[in-house]
Amino acid sequence: MPDAAARHAIDGWHDPRFTAVRDEFAANFAERGETGAAVCVIVDGKVVADLRGGWRDANRTLPWQPDTLVNVFSVGKGLTAACAARLIGQRLLDPDAPVTRYWPEFGAAGKSAVSVRQLLSHQAGLPAFRRPMPAGSMLSWPAMTTALAAEQPWWTPGSGHGYHVNTFGFLAGELIRRITGLTPGALLRRELAGPLGADVHIGLPAAEHARVAEFSWPDAAAANVIAAERGSAARGSAARAEADVAMTLNAYLNPPDFSGAGVVNTAAWRSAEIPSANAHATAAGIARIYAALVAGGELDGVRIVAAGGLAQSTEQQVYGDDLVLRRPSRFGLGFQLSHPERELGKGTRSFGHFGAGGSVGFCDPAAGLAFGYVTGQMGPRWRNPRNRALIDACYASLSAG
Repeated sequence: MPDAAARHAIDGWHDPRFTAVRDEFAANFAERGETGAAVCVIVDGKVVADLRGGWRDANRTLPWQPDTLVNVFSVGKGLTAACAARLIGQRLLDPDAPVTRYWPEFGAAGKSAVSVRQLLSHQAGLPAFRRPMPAGSMLSWPAMTTALAAEQPWWTPGSGHGYHVNTFGFLAGELIRRITGLTPGALLRRELAGPLGADVHIGLPAAEHARVAEFSWPDAAAANVIAAERGSAARGSAARAEADVAMTLNAYLNPPDFSGAGVVNTAAWRSAEIPSANAHATAAGIARIYAALVAGGELDGVRIVAAGGLAQSTEQQVYGDDLVLRRPSRFGLGFQLSHPERELGKGTRSFGHFGAGGSVGFCDPAAGLAFGYVTGQMGPRWRNPRNRALIDACYASLSAG
């Protein structure tokens, strides 16, 4: 395995106790198709592994650097959830209040009784738009939030839950904006990431674009997403309502570039705030956010979330069959929670969020573990072998120590 590390120029540092993490990181390049990535592990507030390797450009001429940012997709939902948890802890956001207390226009089309708790736990019934949205619509915050306020729920809010693939960030983000006057990216920068020194962003300033890795999303990937989601939507019953199939497809592909296909490497995408899909981060930045969360919301004397707000946000709200994914999912208030079908680490109290391609940020309070992994290419979305190998190696290292 050290030979593999040498061949693929694995850089960075690790505590000898966590050599297994370095070995599996090298194996990702040698055996699992990795082209450019980074991983950072923090235990009890101390960095025990901070590794990088591969390339940040398609021509493979620019090595991945310590400060290389990359699009981490739905990892941004966890960052947005942390922002909401901060407001809950400050008693500026009440999970049991109707959304209309903060966002009056949201009450249209039968949504006046939808609670903040339902909205943040994927129960609001707004995973997709019915009417076709023009390409590029997601770049406009007013266009997205106005359309969501007018949208009729796909199911009775509170009667079930379904992953709000791309709409969650605009829904939660508009609550944040209405309460604070700041967009979620601005709040993240000013009150969480900035004070903590965590290199994570929602809406990346143009001055930072030069250090962003190109994300490899082959043309075939969009078609594969369509096929996968169509198959998932139809699975289990040939008689599933056509509207349900449309809901799942629209969740990913309305507007057609909602998930980033064809635009992920553009300046417009990087600069916009699309909290569910276009967060940019380093692995170390993600791990640092979760190192604060695993310690109850505070790290190195900087408190980003009150302990009470965090406890509310990481308590299970829903668990079971997901009306969009058509497989089990488990959520707190915005955070994904670990469950047997999709583990976030080994601890039952682990929370965080996966992202398309395999990027992930999470923490395990029982182990004092915070973890960040970022990658420059699209990969398996449900059970990614690269992040799984790294996570398993973390726990093996902890057990061996």
